Amino acid sequence: MKRRFFSLSLAATAVAFSLPAMAQTKWDLPAAYPATNFHTVNLTQFAADVDKATSGKLKITVHAGASLFKAPEIKRAVQGGQAQIGEILLPAYQNEWQMFGADGIPFLATSYAESKKLYAAQKPILEKKLAEQGMMLLYAVAWPPQGLYSKKPINSAADLKGNKWRAYSPATSRIAELVGAQPVTVQAAELSQALATGVVESNMTSGATGVDSKLYEHLKYYYDVQAWLPKNAVLVNKKAFDALDKPTQDAVLKAGAEAEARGWAASEKVNTDTLATLKANGMEVLPPSPQLKADLQKVGETMLKEWLDKAGADGQAMLGAYRK
Repeated sequence: MKRRFFSLSLAATAVAFSLPAMAQTKWDLPAAYPATNFHTVNLTQFAADVDKATSGKLKITVHAGASLFKAPEIKRAVQGGQAQIGEILLPAYQNEWQMFGADGIPFLATSYAESKKLYAAQKPILEKKLAEQGMMLLYAVAWPPQGLYSKKPINSAADLKGNKWRAYSPATSRIAELVGAQPVTVQAAELSQALATGVVESNMTSGATGVDSKLYEHLKYYYDVQAWLPKNAVLVNKKAFDALDKPTQDAVLKAGAEAEARGWAASEKVNTDTLATLKANGMEVLPPSPQLKADLQKVGETMLKEWLDKAGADGQAMLGAYRK
C-alpha cells in the first residue's frame, strides 16, 4: 500500500512539474535583416511585448540575419508551418503574385503619406490572398525611400549601362533591364561581400540598408531619388494562431498593431538618421539630376503599365482605391 501511495505521489509530482512546460507555446520568427536593423529591433520588441502580455505563455524567438531561413525561404516556411511567424519583403514575391509587388513599382508611391495610402488600398487584397494560403497578415512596415548607390557619378540612365546592378526583387531586376544594367541577385545578408568582391557596382536600396551593409566602404555616391517605399510584412501561420487561446490571440494582435505604428515612426526617423550617417562616413548624398529623375520616371511609367497588364482586376481595383 505504501509503495502504491509513493508511486502515485511521484506521478502527481511529475505531472505538476510538466504543466508549465505544456502550457508554454514557442514560436520561431525568421527575419532576413541584421539584429540592429530597425525592422528587426521592432520584431524583438514585439516578441517581448507578447511575452509580457501573456506572462510567458507564448515565447517568440526572433532569428535575425537570415540565420534560420534565407530571405526567399521565409514565406514558404511560415506557410508550411516550419516557422509559425516570419517577416518577408513583399515585392520579393511579385513573381508568385503581382499584388505582392505593388509597393515595389518605381514612383507610384514616393513618400510615407503615399505609402500608407497604398498600403490601405493593398491590405484587403493581401489579406484575402494570404488567407487562401493558410496565413494571416499581422502587420507591415515600409522601408525608407529607395535611393541609388553607385561607385561612379550617375547623371542619367545612360550612365548605368553595363553596370553590375544588385537586384533583390523582380522589380529591381526589371529596372536593370530597362536602363541597360546587368542584374545580379544578391540578398541583403550577402550585399557587403558582393560589393567587396566586385560582384555589384550599383544598387537601389534605402539609407537603412546602406548603413547596415556599410555601403560607404565600397560606393561613393548616393542619389536620393525616393523611388519607392517597399514594405516588410509579418505573416502568421493560421493554424498556429488558431491553436492559441483567445487571450493569447488578442495579445498577439494588440502587440502587432503597436509594432506597426512603432515601425512606421521608426522608419521615418531611420531615414533621416541613416542619410546623415552615410554623409558622415564620406559618401556623397545628392539629389538626382533632372535628366536622371526624368529617365527613372519613364522607367516607372513603363513598369506600372506592365504591372497592370499582369495584375488584372485586382491591380486595377487597388490602383483605383489608391488614387481616389
